Amino acid sequence: MNDRISELIINIKNATMVKKPDLVVAHSNLKERILNAMKKEGYIEDYKVLKGDGVKKRLKITLLYDERGVSKITDVKRISKPSKRIYYGYRDILPVKYGHGVMFLSSPSGIITDKVARKEKIGGEPLFKIW
Repeated sequence: MNDRISELIINIKNATMVKKPDLVVAHSNLKERILNAMKKEGYIEDYKVLKGDGVKKRLKITLLYDERGVSKITDVKRISKPSKRIYYGYRDILPVKYGHGVMFLSSPSGIITDKVARKEKIGGEPLFKIW
């Protein structure tokens, strides 16, 4: 698959739908930065880099569920795609699901959320929405 971000978010969504405790995906620095931001927002419990055979690394993602076994992730939606890039100014960034979701953006400051982008008045490429 060429779109690493879509691969990551769909794998996470599918794993939460079948209530898997963790999953393993191929490593990339971009995926690692996205997972770090998702961990800060409370959508995943943790992640760690696994050394693979040879030079291939993997990411082990531990998913987050509440005491009833319900995941905080209900759905995800990819916004900017490799086939159609989209860029937002900070004024164009609106809350996701009336503030109940988060949009992750790639900006000059790194991977940030919509709340941080509006607060710091930074635009960027919207990667995906999660709620």
